[in-house]
Amino acid sequence: MVSISNTSSLYVNSPGEKTHAPGKTKIMTALRSLLEDKEFVSITTAEIARTAGVTEALIYKYFHDKRDLLHQVLAEYLGVMIARAETDVRGIKGALHQLRKLIWSHVNMYADNRVFARILLLEVRNYPDYFSSDAYQMVKHYTNFLLALIEKGVEEGSIRSDIPATAIRQVILGAIEHACLPGIIFNYAIQTDELSDQLCESIFNGIACPD
Repeated sequence: MVSISNTSSLYVNSPGEKTHAPGKTKIMTALRSLLEDKEFVSITTAEIARTAGVTEALIYKYFHDKRDLLHQVLAEYLGVMIARAETDVRGIKGALHQLRKLIWSHVNMYADNRVFARILLLEVRNYPDYFSSDAYQMVKHYTNFLLALIEKGVEEGSIRSDIPATAIRQVILGAIEHACLPGIIFNYAIQTDELSDQLCESIFNGIACPD
């Protein structure tokens, strides 16, 4: 069983909050800016350097390659997501209420941070290096936090014990991603309140214990 206390507040830095050398900050900011309008594969290191106002050689001082830069940018976004999720559920009583807030927070992160959403859902998962990156370890931390909330619900009797908690976790994560993906791919608005309510109604009808 995953303990919520063992997964709390490991990553709390948001873009701009983490202390970097000025050149490194400029490079990471430049890539985020370019990703607003372009796919990662079409962005060159020369373009990143030009946008950042630094030499191309400086990129390789701080990053192994362009994909390592992408992973580090993703890690900062994940830091925001994890810190926000852990803060959002504090003070909320009941695992199902906490899960509802977590789902809302997750959907809202995709809705408000399209660069982050595209990196995580479209850019990194087809490349083996991602799975040895710090960003992937942070994703595992987040999914363990979600699992801990589900297990808490099983313990308190609000979530069914006959469905594996890991399966419930996959259903929640998969539902969020598939519901948000069209908006991310085609760049249309994601209505956070409406979508999260629909997801919670569909998922909770299957996992909640009868009253």
